[in-house]
Order: sequence, then C-alpha cells, then structure tokens
Amino acid sequence: MTDLRLVALDSEDLAVVSAHLQDSVFKIADIAWSPREGQVSVAVNRFVWEEAGKKRKGFERRRAAVVFKRVLAVRSTGIDRKNGDEVLSLLAIRFEQKGEGPEGMVELVLSGTATIALDVECIEVQLADVGGAWETASKPRHPGA
Repeated sequence: MTDLRLVALDSEDLAVVSAHLQDSVFKIADIAWSPREGQVSVAVNRFVWEEAGKKRKGFERRRAAVVFKRVLAVRSTGIDRKNGDEVLSLLAIRFEQKGEGPEGMVELVLSGTATIALDVECIEVQLADVGGAWETASKPRHPGA
C-alpha cells in the first residue's frame, strides 16, 4: 500500500480526512499545540479503512500525523490533559463555520463525551502516513451502525 497524503482546504476535504482518521487512537502526549505557529499536530495510529473491505486475513494500522494550521485557540472537554498516557479514540472531525467567512471551529469528536475544539481562521489540515504499518486482528465496530 502507498502512504496516504491528504490536504483539506474546505469542509468537503475535511470530511475525507475525517473518514480516513475514524477510529484512530492516540495519547494525550501525542498532541502538540504551538500557539506561536498557530498549529496543532497529533501523531495517531490510524485504522486503514481503505484496505479493510478487501478480502484478506487481518486488518492494518499505520502511524500517521495530522496537522491543523491557522489555529487561534484550543479547548477540550472530557480530557485530563495532565494524564499524558490516556488513550483517546477519534470518531470524527467536524467543521462549524462562523458567520459567512472561512473562520470557524474544527471539532475532534472523541469516544465517550470528550472533544477537542480548534478555533481556526480557515480549514487547513494535512494528513500523512509517517511510519510503518502493522497488522491488527480486530476491526473497530460501532453499535447501531
């Protein structure tokens, strides 16, 4: 499989990135916020959904990096930011536009009731596989889906 590299500049692009990142897991310590650069980066172990439908034994995860640019502020709920080893599971990434301009809020919806909200000037997100792949026996399941 070729390494995945995506850029999102609007809400439709962001939906594609969100689909590829669904069920990614990461630790709080894997989140970096640089106010000076206006950037939030997260190193994740993403489930490789684009290969999951093919008939073969086992499934795959890959190490990936997602970078949110033009970030003005970061907020979170349901997360103990002091517990760097806490593992979070990403369910979706949404965008809520503010007014008529490109600014708004990018929301990382996590399992449970946890969320990370990024106030952004506009959508500018990069996703790239950055490391090796490994096999996993289980495929994420969502009750009611």
